[in-house]
Amino acid sequence: MPDPLKYAFRNASGITRQTALYASNAFDRVFRAASLVQAGQTPFETLHTDGLVSLRYYPPLAEDFIELDGEMIDVERTPHKTPIVIVPPLAVNMLIYDLFPQRSLVRFLRAKGFEVYLIDWGVPTRQHSHYNLHTYVAELLPAYLNRVREHSGEQELSLHGWSLGGMFTLFYSALSRDQHIRNAIVLGSPIDSHASGLMGLMYQRVSDVAEFIRKRTGFRLHDVKPYWFHTPGWANTIGFKLTNPIGSVMGYWELIVRLGDREFVSSHATTSAFLDRMVAYPGGIVQDAVVRLWIDNDLSRGQIQIGEDVARLENVNANLLAIAGDSDTLATPGAVKRIEDHVSSKDVTFRVTPGGHMGILAGSKAPKESWLEMAEWLAERSD
Repeated sequence: MPDPLKYAFRNASGITRQTALYASNAFDRVFRAASLVQAGQTPFETLHTDGLVSLRYYPPLAEDFIELDGEMIDVERTPHKTPIVIVPPLAVNMLIYDLFPQRSLVRFLRAKGFEVYLIDWGVPTRQHSHYNLHTYVAELLPAYLNRVREHSGEQELSLHGWSLGGMFTLFYSALSRDQHIRNAIVLGSPIDSHASGLMGLMYQRVSDVAEFIRKRTGFRLHDVKPYWFHTPGWANTIGFKLTNPIGSVMGYWELIVRLGDREFVSSHATTSAFLDRMVAYPGGIVQDAVVRLWIDNDLSRGQIQIGEDVARLENVNANLLAIAGDSDTLATPGAVKRIEDHVSSKDVTFRVTPGGHMGILAGSKAPKESWLEMAEWLAERSD
């Protein structure tokens, strides 16, 4: 065969193989996405469940080292005395805490010698519409923390809360005055929601309208049955993506451009497994959050109503690490930093790290930008 024909044949064969690879990756991404997902691989034990909420315990790792963002980290065999309890927000599934084998927060904390527990809030249905801040902060959270204490044999605990989970952490500490919460880590939790950039300006305008309606009609959102505010998971997925619509669209565009990269396709499917499987918000939580956190902006004054009680942030005295994302549109650094104005903690550290609302917890930069420092901060205060 003449050389030009050989070249054309080989080139055509290469194009055919590349086309086949694109087609295979596209087919798997659309029809077999579950086979590409890398999340949720760290083993755990379910210590208790009430049918909705469950308590996880992550036992010691079998391996001697783990990979973290391209680096090898030795697994510490001597555990720190104070266990850490991850308090997630609502609406998210738990894959976010174990997103990739090389970027798993629970695996990392376990490797760093911490006894790790996680409270999985489950998937609320409309029969849970009446669940509100009081349900989670004053009923469920203390009950599950007691189970952690029974299992670990330790009274002092560290709490780790992202987004609404950070607020749950603060509300519980403020309301219960639990003196055995030794350390509290909160990420992306706005204390002054009206200070959150463009979102904050929107909340201010809504607040003005709500106040006008209250004065003219006496109507309040809490006058409506919480059943009507129950928000399904698909709506939360859309809402979360709309906080960064350009980024959401560009993510799928990049998928198309890099469809021949199997590793990237798997990574995209893994991230989507979290974003596309968000769960419902109970109606009572929606009422409390909309009115007390967003419209009335109660936390900016250092307190919030929880049922018939009032949680005052001045009652929080645990060692505190607060983290904000430099590009977080839901909880800007200015909105998060206001926590320093209200808590009584003598040991307070505030950090701004790269990333948006999700990125500060599990983004590609999180391990080096915040996890390592967080583990060091926590280790110094856990023995």
